[in-house]
Amino acid sequence: GKTFTAVTFIYRLLKFAKKNVGAIHELPLQKLPLQKDLPEGWVVSMLEDVVDILDSQRVPVNAKERENRKAKIPYYGATGQVGWIDDYLFDEELVLLGEDGAPFLDANKQKAYIIRGKSWVNNHAHVLKAKNGIPNAYIKYYLDIVNYQKFVTGTTRFKLNQSAMRQIPIPIAPPVEQKLIVSEIEKQFSRLDEAVAALKRVRASLKRYKASMLKAAVEGKLTEGWRKRSGEVAAPFFETNKLRKGGETPPLQKQGADLPEGWRCAKLVEVAEINPKLSKNISDNVEVSFLPMKAVQEETGMIDLSITKKFEEVKRGYTSFINNDIIFAKITPCMENGKIAIVENLRNSLGFGSTEFHVIRLHEPKSIKYLFYFLLQRDIRKQAQRSMTGTAGQLRVPAKFMQEIAVSLPPIPEQQKIVEEIESRLSVAEEIKATIDINLKRAERLRQAILKQAFSGRLV
Repeated sequence: GKTFTAVTFIYRLLKFAKKNVGAIHELPLQKLPLQKDLPEGWVVSMLEDVVDILDSQRVPVNAKERENRKAKIPYYGATGQVGWIDDYLFDEELVLLGEDGAPFLDANKQKAYIIRGKSWVNNHAHVLKAKNGIPNAYIKYYLDIVNYQKFVTGTTRFKLNQSAMRQIPIPIAPPVEQKLIVSEIEKQFSRLDEAVAALKRVRASLKRYKASMLKAAVEGKLTEGWRKRSGEVAAPFFETNKLRKGGETPPLQKQGADLPEGWRCAKLVEVAEINPKLSKNISDNVEVSFLPMKAVQEETGMIDLSITKKFEEVKRGYTSFINNDIIFAKITPCMENGKIAIVENLRNSLGFGSTEFHVIRLHEPKSIKYLFYFLLQRDIRKQAQRSMTGTAGQLRVPAKFMQEIAVSLPPIPEQQKIVEEIESRLSVAEEIKATIDINLKRAERLRQAILKQAFSGRLV
């Protein structure tokens, strides 16, 4: 219900914005209306004429000194609070506008913010106080949609000098309308914030759903109905697949006591080779795929295979893998997807990459996808994180942990059914997430649309 309400509100607001200011996705940076385009009673003033500029009262304090003076007074910078201090420079409501370091050319980010009560401001923010009865919020909201391109200087870190800031033109509505505009903006923003919060809650619940779904899958709960409908139990995994450690009794059997009939539990090292060595003779000029850590996407497990190198460039000092190996990052086990991926479509069937990958090569090729999803479990990655060894800043998941992972193994036909069920559910979840992400981006653009309407005299 909350998801539907959030999406419905954004959809209706989109229709309203399109009707009044054109297609939302084509919104340009704010352009100041000409005097003749404004409603009757509106005027265009320079910013210096409608605010008091209190920059001369700012005092910067370095981080080391602030640490010695830490107390309960907020200390503000270009884009918000950056610390605490033991004294104050101001004790009133003010508008702070970034002087440098603010996202001046990002249409969807705020450049100004309001502070209240006792405060200390450094020299990275201009300090403004609206005058002539104009609400501070009116000034703040307008400053969030100014096109700063002709007012800022610099190339990478933009700076808004006071002299340029003074010349920013601002449309001023009659006093009564100013208050109505602020009230309507805040009402619309409040509803939009509720919708965005609802969408974010649903996005967070998708992560929990994914975690619980994978856990249910590898415990046999996801295919419980399938087993009942099939009416038969396939041959156990260990009857059709020899263990590579001499065929000893499956270890950690007590952990698999509640597994369905036909399932078994084994150490990962018994069903796969961990970090196998390259066993091929390869010519130095053969081109191979090269995978740095950044080539594996965190949320999707997709691999970027655009980088290739000659074998002579990678034959020493890199991890090697072949098609259908699974790679598991040693240093990022608890990221969203843990940097886990199945390696496919390698150039000349060979890949080399970061030494921060563990490489897992299954003895049974039909089990690759099942094992990938098994290792993708949040619980496995949390265990991996707890197992990390090394010095501070250099922690790694050890190979011994990978070898000892207890894997629940269904018969091959059920593994294939489990993979099918997982991928069907993940597909739906990804569609929902994509819809949420699209609507969150729309919400950011809607904020700009609301402000543009407000300062064109069309919101109230």
